[in-house]
Amino acid sequence: MRITKRTNIAMRLLMFCAANADRLVTKTEVAECCGTSENHLAQVVNQLSQLDYLKTQRGRRGGLKLARPASDINVGSLFRELEGNLPLTECFAEGEERCPLVSSCWLRLALADAAEAFYQRLDEVSLDALVCDNVDLVRLLSPSCAHAQATA
Repeated sequence: MRITKRTNIAMRLLMFCAANADRLVTKTEVAECCGTSENHLAQVVNQLSQLDYLKTQRGRRGGLKLARPASDINVGSLFRELEGNLPLTECFAEGEERCPLVSSCWLRLALADAAEAFYQRLDEVSLDALVCDNVDLVRLLSPSCAHAQATA
């Protein structure tokens, strides 16, 4: 199973916010530190704020922060919300059953079970568990990250 670029960016963004929970962060610094474009990031910020994972504040002193504690953000739930409607293979897509084996194929059932096992494992992980006490990650996501990468 492969996650989409959007979900990957969402996880980087949420980890950045969790590592900098004491302040508002800007899209520019997140984009520079996490290696993504501000355009992609803006789309993800919009989606995560609609899903109540992020709070945004406009204006000169604006920025982003987590909408709830990192310990209350479940990675499995987030992945389901961002990835759940994407078909794992063509036989999972409504109206796109091109495979002639779909009516008798047990692989589809095995893949569905595997996807559910993937999400169940992620249900055991909170955003806080990914960031808390992860000194190396917090160092990478520190405010000086964007400056260090810009001068490298």
